[in-house]
Amino acid sequence: MGYISAEKKSTGPSGGWTDLWKQEDYWAMWLGLAIVLLAILFWSIGNNFMSWIVLKIPNYSDYRTALSYIISHKSALLALYLFFLVLFSIAVKALTGEVKRFLLGFTFLFLMSLLVSVWGSWDVMKKYNFETPLLALVVGLIISNFFKIPYWLSTALQTQFYVKLGIVLMGASLPVTLILQAGSTAFAQATIIAVATFLTIYWTGTRIFALDKRFAATLAAGGSICGVSASIAIGGAVKAEKQHVSIAISLVILCSIIMIFILPLAIKALNILPGPAGAWIGTAEFADAPGMAAAAAINEQAIKTFILMKVVGRDMFIGIWCFIMALTSITRWDKRYVGTNPNALDIWIRFPKFVLGFIVASIIITLLAASANVTTSIAMNNNLINPIIELRSWAFIFTFLSIGLSSRLKELASVGWRPFAAFTAGVLINIPLGYLLSVVIMGNYWITIK
Repeated sequence: MGYISAEKKSTGPSGGWTDLWKQEDYWAMWLGLAIVLLAILFWSIGNNFMSWIVLKIPNYSDYRTALSYIISHKSALLALYLFFLVLFSIAVKALTGEVKRFLLGFTFLFLMSLLVSVWGSWDVMKKYNFETPLLALVVGLIISNFFKIPYWLSTALQTQFYVKLGIVLMGASLPVTLILQAGSTAFAQATIIAVATFLTIYWTGTRIFALDKRFAATLAAGGSICGVSASIAIGGAVKAEKQHVSIAISLVILCSIIMIFILPLAIKALNILPGPAGAWIGTAEFADAPGMAAAAAINEQAIKTFILMKVVGRDMFIGIWCFIMALTSITRWDKRYVGTNPNALDIWIRFPKFVLGFIVASIIITLLAASANVTTSIAMNNNLINPIIELRSWAFIFTFLSIGLSSRLKELASVGWRPFAAFTAGVLINIPLGYLLSVVIMGNYWITIK
């Protein structure tokens, strides 16, 4: 489920009924929607459980303020820990069966998340715009690059699962009308970005650096569609070598981590407004989790436009691209592989199911809000939507810590100069083109997304 186990993963879902409980996409959707429905249930019966368990460390200059807050909320903190632990353990039991190790690893991850949340609320961090997501990533990177991560901890570093769950919860704060309104714009922009970046990496890789066509296609998918998931899925569709898929994943992670720091700095230096900034991050970042970290360093509006651009615009491409590349592999490339027959069903099989959870969560909350009066709407925001947003924030902190703790920069950097050069060529096209579309051409539109 995370970066650590990416090389050992199957290249894609089977499409059978077992996927409903054997694929992390589905579990992210099931658990995300379960949290939304639980929040609605508690709110509808007047129970404040969800509001009670969510903790948001207040900004402070004296550490005793934060310490006092934690002590006074220790029961809620324990309840929050158990809430996540029970939900995640159900998924882990179905996906890997390593519940005992996960219990120990997640306990450590939760305590680290609490520590990072406290540290990120310090006014010194706020002064230098060192937001909690970036802090979580840096702390994780420092630990993983100076210490060996034990296996019991690695079982809890489920990066992809945490970020997908967070994205499903994100749907509760985005009205479905906004998703439908922005969908066509995001999809059009994503199409331009994906095609231009894919062709650049593929052409550079095959024509200039003499990479295998399947290898180049796998690299191009990681840099143009949706990062790690695209590398794995396209690699499976075209029957790329396992080591080539691993190299593509490493490059995606390495470049994504670099972009987490570069993009917010560039956005601040260029005085780009949050709406266009989030859309630019959505086109320039290669994976959901690092992109979310970069967007969170801006503000909530940037997170929303990032989600619309990356999830609604780019992630939904993966099924279509798998079908196209499998067809290309069979009809245009050599036929030394068996079992690569393209199937229109692959579009559904490869479709990121957590996106459905994101849309369903949005529909549920939108329908509730549509029938609410002013007083009820205020109560919904305070006791239903805001708690879900805070739970989403915790899921993203788990994500960013997992990225850092799973990433050894020395290993990521040892992928060879030719794949790196081909991938970099795509980056050099992706970033300025994303800026042109998100800020210059469509900037006035993305500003309106609140």
